[in-house]
Amino acid sequence: MEKEGLWYLVLKARYGEVGGRIREGGRHDSVWWKTVCRVREWVGDGVGNWFEENTRKVVGDGRDTFFWYDRWIGDVSLRVKFPRLFELAVEKESTVVDMWSLSWEEDWGLWVWRRRLFAWEEESVRECYVLLHNIVLQNTVHDSWWWFLDSVHGYSVWGVYRHLTSTCDVVDRSLVDDV
Repeated sequence: MEKEGLWYLVLKARYGEVGGRIREGGRHDSVWWKTVCRVREWVGDGVGNWFEENTRKVVGDGRDTFFWYDRWIGDVSLRVKFPRLFELAVEKESTVVDMWSLSWEEDWGLWVWRRRLFAWEEESVRECYVLLHNIVLQNTVHDSWWWFLDSVHGYSVWGVYRHLTSTCDVVDRSLVDDV
């Protein structure tokens, strides 16, 4: 979302901003905002995990991509690929640039874990490093979303609506056929 855009400014005025992101999880948040904040985890009847399956982050400067949560390198998020490291990480909400600044190039010296890592966990860190060692952040390019369902025009609310309703229609018809 563009930080100068009208929707960002409206949401920022209503919910506040923390660390350059719209605040979420407040006691007085609307049901709508709570649902929007959970969009990445949502699995609907017949549509699967539509958000995760149809998006990927393209990293530029790394400021708007969550290191552990977003699918930005490989086919799954790093949280899924390295569940033990995610569990042990102190900074779960870090962005890619945050983790890069903690020196993934210099033998992970500044990454903070809840406890000292076992040898097999250190092997997972080395495996993660292999994925990251060729990543170069571009200070002049903002992170963006890649929308698989329309690579020409990109993401649109209409595209999501069309995808979800056509998927649900197929599921609904199959349920009727079984009866």
